Amino acid sequence: MASSNSTLAMSFSDFPEDVQINILSFLSPSEVSAFACTSRRFVALCGAAAPNSPLWLAICERRWGFRTRPRSWVSSSASFARLYKALDRWEHLIGFWRRIGHGGPGTPHLVFFEWGPSYIAGSRVSPAPDAAGGGYGVLKVPFLWLGLSQHGELVSFLHPGGRLDSSADLLGSVSDSSSSSSGVADPDLVPVSVSFMGCSHFVVEENRSYFADAREVDSIGVLEEIETSSPPDRLMSEIYQYFAIRTSPGGDKAMRRPRKKERERSGGRHLWEAEHFVKINKYYPTPERPLQGLWKGFSEDMILEFYLVSYDDIGGITCRRVGEAGEQFSGYSPVFWTSNTTFLESPFSSDEQDLYANREQICPVNADGRKSSDSSGVVSRILCINSSYDLVIPGLSASSGDPRNVEGRIWEYDDGTFGFGFLRNNYIIDLKHIAVNEFLLDIVEDL
Repeated sequence: MASSNSTLAMSFSDFPEDVQINILSFLSPSEVSAFACTSRRFVALCGAAAPNSPLWLAICERRWGFRTRPRSWVSSSASFARLYKALDRWEHLIGFWRRIGHGGPGTPHLVFFEWGPSYIAGSRVSPAPDAAGGGYGVLKVPFLWLGLSQHGELVSFLHPGGRLDSSADLLGSVSDSSSSSSGVADPDLVPVSVSFMGCSHFVVEENRSYFADAREVDSIGVLEEIETSSPPDRLMSEIYQYFAIRTSPGGDKAMRRPRKKERERSGGRHLWEAEHFVKINKYYPTPERPLQGLWKGFSEDMILEFYLVSYDDIGGITCRRVGEAGEQFSGYSPVFWTSNTTFLESPFSSDEQDLYANREQICPVNADGRKSSDSSGVVSRILCINSSYDLVIPGLSASSGDPRNVEGRIWEYDDGTFGFGFLRNNYIIDLKHIAVNEFLLDIVEDL
């Protein structure tokens, strides 16, 4: 019996190589490295340096194959191990981000990153200009592309105007740029670096040495240096140089010289101002937090706006408006806050039924002048709002001494959406989802 068991026993080495690769693809990179140390044969099998490593391709396809096409990312001279490292880092970009600080004129506050077949694309997201003409249209304009060069190095390009028709067009422009002797074929494309500060904050800034260094050394090495450098170190270096020049004799002339050289290196182009973004981690509702997430709805001025609802650490709910640049308190204007998270369940009292029935729901107007018939559904639960933005920013509306100015309701509908309103008004602002399962809804063409 013992002899029979020993005959049937097989070691890992006895399996065909494709079976071994399939098994090893479930391991993490550190586990693969530890396994490679067990024998010389497995060193070759797990080798990360080989451009066409079947194991690292299998690892990439297992983790990201349902989102992108790992084979399309890598050329013949690049390795799938390098691709794994890049995707493991860039995966944090997927989803919504909110711009902080001042941006260019008309720059939306909301940015959305998604997977492409061989790249990751970032798009500026804003309410469509003609949204009030009959729908909840959202404008998505691709402006940032991240991918790998032909040598397998990290490259990032930005289109300031975002006027390309699609992410595929942006990819095509960048692909043409990689073969251009001047570095960028499309003059509107700007080589940039994407620097992470943790997992919830990144900075996009122009790679100002791209054009000069592309003529002097291999541009791939330059991009690697910029991608891996520390933003705080560069910032402190720039601050030191600034004050050192200003306090030295002839400082003004010394400051003009670097600027002149910088303009010469960039071919006289206008340099891109750095932009900072922070991640919106929870933009979907959950059973425990049904109001959480990013929403869109028409305000009392019949303007489509974006709203971010979040649950705070003390059990309250905050709704903030994700506004446009140039507005007072732009970018993160509070709408309401409530510490009460206990819903009123059906059947509702006659007072609550009258409070809802006597209000007008704000809906988009169709081209024929009639309101959209899109219904939000039946009210399933009601939540009392015990404060509004009056208490957060005094002076923006009537005195908060009147309880009717700070008290309101949230009506949750049976389709998972909700609307809110205050006792001082006679209308309801209905909110709908901006995205579902990492896909934007109601995208319209930029005409």
